[in-house]
Amino acid sequence: MFSLTDLRIPIIAAPMAGGASTPELVRSITEGGGLAFLAAGYKHPDAMARQITDVKQGSRRPYGVNVFVPAPPMTDRSGVDAYRLELEATAVEHGVELPPTRVSDDDWFSDKVALLIEYRVPVVSFTFGLPPAAAVDGLHAVDACVIATVTSLPEAALAAARGVDVLCVQGPEAGGHRATFTTIEEPETTPLPELVSAVRRLSRLPLIAAGGIHSSAGITALLARGADAVQLGTAFLRTVESGAQRAHKDALVDPRFDHTVVTRAFSGRPARGLRNAFIAAHDATAPRAYPQVHHLTSGLRADAGRRGDADGLALWAGTGFRSALDAPASVVLARLWQGTRGRRIESA
Repeated sequence: MFSLTDLRIPIIAAPMAGGASTPELVRSITEGGGLAFLAAGYKHPDAMARQITDVKQGSRRPYGVNVFVPAPPMTDRSGVDAYRLELEATAVEHGVELPPTRVSDDDWFSDKVALLIEYRVPVVSFTFGLPPAAAVDGLHAVDACVIATVTSLPEAALAAARGVDVLCVQGPEAGGHRATFTTIEEPETTPLPELVSAVRRLSRLPLIAAGGIHSSAGITALLARGADAVQLGTAFLRTVESGAQRAHKDALVDPRFDHTVVTRAFSGRPARGLRNAFIAAHDATAPRAYPQVHHLTSGLRADAGRRGDADGLALWAGTGFRSALDAPASVVLARLWQGTRGRRIESA
């Protein structure tokens, strides 16, 4: 089974759903000595399988795939219906047809787990909750390392009890979706360094620290806190291999977008991104309904992407977004690690 200690560089490229986490990015990071994830969220299982095959054909290094744990079916659609009415004017303006509301959507979870087992993917991580025990057992049967993403001490305790191999501890500084186990709850606000220390006291499982990490100094500090590796997403968004839209990449250095906020406006789940016009208009009224809001806004976001309109996109970004470099991913990886003097640090 894969172990974080197998990594020459304990830096992980986070899974970024929506297109940023390409096979090319995964190969660049893994060949450079780190670990990287494909993002299976929102992808059809066939598309996920094609990306896995692409990675395997181009590299023999360990890699990972991240899967979203599905939310329970929606029981009250009134908030989503009201939000639909609010978005209708924008949709008409841009010639976008809002899709029907889905009461439930499991994102092909069982099919994806079956494929991960069939393809013997070496590292599998889960976000938005815990995989069923049967899924953990099935992955362990093919020697996969199973990772649970947690945002609090109670979540960490539940994940450890489920039998996962590694905890990915996500702090509030993280870009994109907070990985809370439920859609309704407000996410933990404990800063990442303190959260890592607290989880380290709770569990002996290997830990990955994630959230707003953008510098060698930050990496060094988190390794000293007890993390066995660090996971960065925004730091790789502007890289050559990233599949993020050009408008998203450009917004990370655009002085118009000068800070991040946590919003439910695009998906119904708390997620950190650059504050833009869409968030300003809809943050206060977005319902706590995921993935219903994600699907509702999908056409609007796609249209904004085609027009290169950053004010209509979900510009997911962590708090250290200004440090993201336009360079090959392998160069970004090497610079981050060289700045730590290239050595692992004993926990304090």
